[in-house]
Amino acid sequence: MKSPIFTVFGLVSAFATGAFVSGCSNNANDPYVATPAYSGQKANLPAAPSLPTTPIKSGDAFTVYGASHHLRSIVHRKEITAKEVSIVGYVVESNIAKAPECAVHAQKKKDPDTCVDIPLPTFAIADVKGDTKGSMIKVVGWARNFAVIYDAMKEYSKVKPGEKPKELMKDNSTNADIPFPLPAVGAKVKITGTYNFSATTSSGAIGDPVNGVILYKSAEVLEPAPEAAAFAKKI
Repeated sequence: MKSPIFTVFGLVSAFATGAFVSGCSNNANDPYVATPAYSGQKANLPAAPSLPTTPIKSGDAFTVYGASHHLRSIVHRKEITAKEVSIVGYVVESNIAKAPECAVHAQKKKDPDTCVDIPLPTFAIADVKGDTKGSMIKVVGWARNFAVIYDAMKEYSKVKPGEKPKELMKDNSTNADIPFPLPAVGAKVKITGTYNFSATTSSGAIGDPVNGVILYKSAEVLEPAPEAAAFAKKI
């Protein structure tokens, strides 16, 4: 006598097999019935996002978009951080005009004891002239402090329009060359240096976890600024 379990299993198996066989038809005479097109409510899908059209490079230099894109990319990061690179863009911000008055003096003069929390001289470049809302890359290391910029303004003011100084102004402490002309908003420049998420100078460190920071080595002015860099108070 067969066990009840076997009997039930056998019935279930037979039923399943029969159902499978009966559900499949190999009759070539069965007419094809086309499924009508869906006539219900259309899906409300968002518009396709517009992709950036800014190129990665401009000549032999990176654009601001290209440099920051590569910096954030695990695949491309070494291409831009393992050696000195050049980045081209418009100067859209500068803190020269915002320098505290107590820090604006010659290098041979010391800041007053009350002159504290002085920012590092910095300017920023972007791909679009005047665009301070989009991606910007900060440039540091071109001047140790505002006293260096003060002396550079004095020295470079002696240069006649259309000419260049015989020698670039030197930082008395680091002996680094101070760019001529001094970076001013509106100029298109090509900055060469080391680029990463942060940079350390003789005056301190600064970082940007999104667009990065370039530590200045040299600069080339591609388009001059409409006005020269200046402090808030005329020197």
